Amino acid sequence: MEKIFINGGKPLRGEVQIGGAKNAVVALLAGTVLAKDLCRIDNIPDISDVSIILNILHQLGADVRRVNKHCVEINTKHFDSGEVPYELTKHCRASYYLLGALFGRFGHARVALPGGCDFGVRPIDLHIYGFQQLGARYDFEKNAIVSLKADQDRPSGNMACLNFSVGATINIMLAAVRARGVTVIENAAKEPHVVDLANFLNSCGANVRGAGTDIIKINGVKELHGCEYAAIPDQIEAGTYMTAIAATHGQALVRNVIPKHMECISAKLIECGVNIQEFDDSILVSALGPIQRCNIKTMPYPGFPTDMQPQFGALLAAADGTSIMSEGIFDNRFRYMEQLTRMGAQLKVDGKVAVIEGVEQLQGAPVKAYDLRAGAAMVVAGLSAQGTTEIENIEFIDRGYEDIVGKLAAMGADIKRKNIPEFSAMKAAG
Repeated sequence: MEKIFINGGKPLRGEVQIGGAKNAVVALLAGTVLAKDLCRIDNIPDISDVSIILNILHQLGADVRRVNKHCVEINTKHFDSGEVPYELTKHCRASYYLLGALFGRFGHARVALPGGCDFGVRPIDLHIYGFQQLGARYDFEKNAIVSLKADQDRPSGNMACLNFSVGATINIMLAAVRARGVTVIENAAKEPHVVDLANFLNSCGANVRGAGTDIIKINGVKELHGCEYAAIPDQIEAGTYMTAIAATHGQALVRNVIPKHMECISAKLIECGVNIQEFDDSILVSALGPIQRCNIKTMPYPGFPTDMQPQFGALLAAADGTSIMSEGIFDNRFRYMEQLTRMGAQLKVDGKVAVIEGVEQLQGAPVKAYDLRAGAAMVVAGLSAQGTTEIENIEFIDRGYEDIVGKLAAMGADIKRKNIPEFSAMKAAG
């Protein structure tokens, strides 16, 4: 068992380099299935979710070659499978993007429902509805396998209204780029990684217009080709480090970001009394004074992202005053707060609303990561706390953060990753 140990209370200083966007890259990798050609994708993060998707593509017949840690070449010319079993999908929720990609290429797909983080029910009904509009007949088989089949050899363009679902928007885009005719997605999600996928598909010869707005129009093409493409920087990784710098009352430069993508996060940090200076591709974060309370409601982009809610919960736990957080996207996303109470946080959760009474300082304690962003919240809390914080279940953190220990240590954090023998871990738990 591996754990992260943090001796908190040390201000973060210096700089940190942000990697490629996890949520974009997993969609881009699925999109290579449609090209039937060689795609070279750069700026990919070296994280477990990416490794899982690459392994799935390899197992299904793609030629996958790591050029280096952050660049991969994928050739799906001889990719001949429309079926993905649960053994391959169970560790990564983004594997459901293969439904859209396989359906778009072959006109049929059988993909087991995926695993990933558990913070409430996340049904795929909007995905299924969108596939139906493209002419799919579907069935839920045993072992939670979703089966899709088009009436013809490939999907047919149509209109789909998706109610701002990011996953459904991406899946229908993947299914529609090679469909017969025109597909119009209304109430499309506008997140940066939706736009990034559209740009990638267009680089492969697709005709996608309107990504980043409420309406996306896709003129289907018969074939796509390969391309070279670099993924956008990770908005959530950048926001996590910005929040950590603020929580430790530090000052550091966050490099390789798109400042416009960060505005919804930067605005809340400024409200908390943090100084933010934007440059072309970097942001200087300075938090030399006390952190002030603020209220947060998670919303679809360009609103405040649900993936940053836990990190801000950790920040506000030691802010001046009372903060109110409202979760507008997922159920059960406040599970991490019981771990914050172990560190002395004063808070109350009622359904999708949390009231946080800021304390003078959190105290280090043994805590668990319940999901990817909850794990990031435990890191932020541990960095700001007095004493030692011991974090377990860090495999969740590895899903979305490349070398988080190394990056934080380079900014002055007293943080280590240790392998704890199984017997010792069981004895400590007992």
